[in-house]
Amino acid sequence: MLTSEIETAMNRQIGAELASAHLYLAMSAYCEAESLPGSAHWFRIQADEERAHAMRFFRHVVDRGGRVRLEGLDAPPAAFGSPREAFERALEHEREVTSMIDALYALAVRHDDYASQVFLQWFVQEQVEEEKQVSELVRILSAVEDDPVSMLVFDRELGGREPEAGEPPGD
Repeated sequence: MLTSEIETAMNRQIGAELASAHLYLAMSAYCEAESLPGSAHWFRIQADEERAHAMRFFRHVVDRGGRVRLEGLDAPPAAFGSPREAFERALEHEREVTSMIDALYALAVRHDDYASQVFLQWFVQEQVEEEKQVSELVRILSAVEDDPVSMLVFDRELGGREPEAGEPPGD
C-alpha cells in the first residue's frame, strides 16, 4: 500500500511524464515545420516513450492500492529557435525529470517503501540513458548545424530510430 505522500508524488510524476510527451510532440511538430522529418520522427518516439513511462507509474499506483488522479497539462511552446535549441531544451528537460525521479526515490527510501524503490530503479537507470543520448545529439548538432549536408545526414540518421522493445511504434 502506498502512503498518501508517495501516492501524491507518483500522481505528480504521471503528470510530468505526460507533460514530457506533450513537449516532445510539440518538438516533433516544430521539426516537421522546419523540414526535418528524421528529427520529427525521433521526437515522436520520445513522446511515445514518455506516455509509456506515465503508464508504468499509473500501473504501479493502481497495483499498490492507490488512486490515480490526472490533472490538466500546460501548452508546450510551439517554436524552439533552431533544431539545436530544441535538443538543448530536451536535454534540460531530461535533467529536470532526473531530479524529480531522484526526489521520488528519496521519498520512497524515507517511507521504507521497498516496492517503490525497486520500481523506481528502472527509472533511475533510464534517466542516465536519456541524458546521455540527448547530450550526444546536442554535441553532434553543435558541430554540424552550420553545414546543410551534415544536417541532412544527421536528420536522416534520426529518422532510422526504432522504438525501444516493449514501447509502441511512433509512426
